[in-house]
Amino acid sequence: MRAVLEHPWNLTPAEAIALQQRLRQAVDRREHPIQLRHVAGIDVGFEDAGKTTRAAVAVLDFPDLRLVEQAVARRPTSFPYVPGLLSFRELPAVLQALAQLKCVPDVILCDGQGLAHPRRFGIACHLGVLLDHPTIGVGKTRLCGQAVEPANEKGAWTPLMDGAEVIGAVLRSRVGVKPVYVSVGHKLSLAQAIAITLACTPRYRLPETTRQAHRLASLA
Repeated sequence: MRAVLEHPWNLTPAEAIALQQRLRQAVDRREHPIQLRHVAGIDVGFEDAGKTTRAAVAVLDFPDLRLVEQAVARRPTSFPYVPGLLSFRELPAVLQALAQLKCVPDVILCDGQGLAHPRRFGIACHLGVLLDHPTIGVGKTRLCGQAVEPANEKGAWTPLMDGAEVIGAVLRSRVGVKPVYVSVGHKLSLAQAIAITLACTPRYRLPETTRQAHRLASLA
């Protein structure tokens, strides 16, 4: 699985912001027909006091959510930690891990934001545009926007708003735990993103895609 769009990664933060502003025009938030057979999750960590970026990808079959393939990639960290620009720090290793896959997932769930980002171009949008592939952002915390707390029942959600714009959903993925923040990455609608996230979250707060990728990254 390889990128269809490429750009330089050796950018300054100012250049990265300008690139986000340009590439966000390519984000497709429309509903597309998706036949789910395989779903994937990515997790990124850092080794050697941040000098090495480690990306793990887990591919699961759907709807059983059994692990069918996995990949890990490591590369030198080349971008500083800057809030709102994490994709420039993490995606080079993620793309390297995805290139190892033989099974192409139908959707990739990212541990981070999609449109629910100050410039509407979180890591899920960035990855989706580079791959021209459906992606979803599932964040553990809110990066921007405001919302009413959803009801305490699995599947309840409220819109995440930035002014008058709906940028995502605050989704209760499990009763009695904090909600997650779901947003469109690329090539699907918010309704599809919510439904797929719920289908990938049978027991715990986080999607099984994220849990499996994190387990793999922790063992790597």
